[in-house]
Amino acid sequence: MKNILLVGVGGQGIILASEILSDTILSAGVDVKKSEIHGMSQRGGSVFTHVRFGEKVYSPTIPVGEVDILVAFEKLEALRWIHYLKPKGKLIINNLELPPISTNFNFSYPKNIIEKIQKYDVNFFVIDAFSEAQTLGNEKVANSILMGTLAGLLDFDNTLWEAAVQKRVPQKTIDINLQAFHKGLKMSKEL
Repeated sequence: MKNILLVGVGGQGIILASEILSDTILSAGVDVKKSEIHGMSQRGGSVFTHVRFGEKVYSPTIPVGEVDILVAFEKLEALRWIHYLKPKGKLIINNLELPPISTNFNFSYPKNIIEKIQKYDVNFFVIDAFSEAQTLGNEKVANSILMGTLAGLLDFDNTLWEAAVQKRVPQKTIDINLQAFHKGLKMSKEL
């Protein structure tokens, strides 16, 4: 069984990304279960989605220490969820800082997040999905770049990924989302 955890903050497209991932897996004929939490997603709060797949999956939630791949759409969320990764697990980090919405106006974004992550026994990759999305002309496709990067670490046919993107994104954004997906896929080959 494989366990993937997608984490970030509301508005980053984490739920959409998990739908694309789940559709891809299901289209490959593999059993998949998904569980998501997005209570504060509309206000920039923490959002996370568990995706488990394999021959037969009984529970949608992943126990601490059993995640194979963690995809962090934002750096602080990578640090908050790293304890879910198994030793030598893979971590994809979007090099983006989005301070959480808080009633504490004295909040300052933690420094040295990457240095803190280096202390863990994981394989991590930092990519600039947000900046790359801006070069495509739409920062909202950063999630498709991250899905392309994830696709490079999994063994599903790219046509299944492309079909899932086409099914899930708004019709008018299909082309740019597919461009973003392929940009992420290319980036995964360079990691």
